[in-house]
Amino acid sequence: MTILVIGATGKTGRRVTTALAERGVEHRPASRGAGVRFDWDDPSTWRSAVDGATAVYLVPPPTTLDDAEVAAFVPVAVDAGVRRIVLLSARGISPDDGRERAVRESGVDWVVLRPAWFSQNFSEDFFQPQVAAGQVVLPSGGDGAHPFVDARDIADVAVAALTQEGHAGAVHELSGPRALSFEEALAVLGDVSGRAARVVDVPPAEFVPMLVGGGLSPQYAEVLTMSLTAIRDGHDAALSDGVPSVLGREARSFEDYAKGAAGSWA
Repeated sequence: MTILVIGATGKTGRRVTTALAERGVEHRPASRGAGVRFDWDDPSTWRSAVDGATAVYLVPPPTTLDDAEVAAFVPVAVDAGVRRIVLLSARGISPDDGRERAVRESGVDWVVLRPAWFSQNFSEDFFQPQVAAGQVVLPSGGDGAHPFVDARDIADVAVAALTQEGHAGAVHELSGPRALSFEEALAVLGDVSGRAARVVDVPPAEFVPMLVGGGLSPQYAEVLTMSLTAIRDGHDAALSDGVPSVLGREARSFEDYAKGAAGSWA
């Protein structure tokens, strides 16, 4: 088995790469800037990256909802000999999502992972500079909670799906073990880091242009805003059992994540 890891420098991809290396599994890290070159914007890099691989951890292009690249890549991978695809999707994704459809219709074994918001969004991406600055800007809403999931757990489930039998055709919904409001999450981070941070509410109509100004497409900014508003309005607190059902243990707690990330906001 040789596993191509797309997005190998990302939050889940690098953890998948590490876990495969620890298990002695042959793998090929791929990204635009490290390991084997793979660029979603340059299809000429796809075939050389996937040649000889028997499985793929497939992380779609970041900050876009366009399914064209994934739909075009999947046949290239199958033609090159790939027989298993594990797709990183997202909780609450539309049933009509073209990326999931491309994988389901690939003709090879497939697994879809639908994680909740990553705990690591507070320390490695998105909210990290805001937490460090002491205030996290969110679209106004209530105090609803969300079961943030540790990227380490996502990677462990991905590795199981890539290397073990019995997952073909599965959709694994992944969450942490407890739902927290953003205020509660920031309080946990403050306890371990000593840096207090608070939530600052802005109307959704102002939040979208803020995201666009940060480099996101208007469509993606709208979807992120809707997702965050749904969380704060209390519509996304449900727990999922994917982590314990696949790994045979409880998902890591947000407190456990926070202790390991305490130096991220120095």
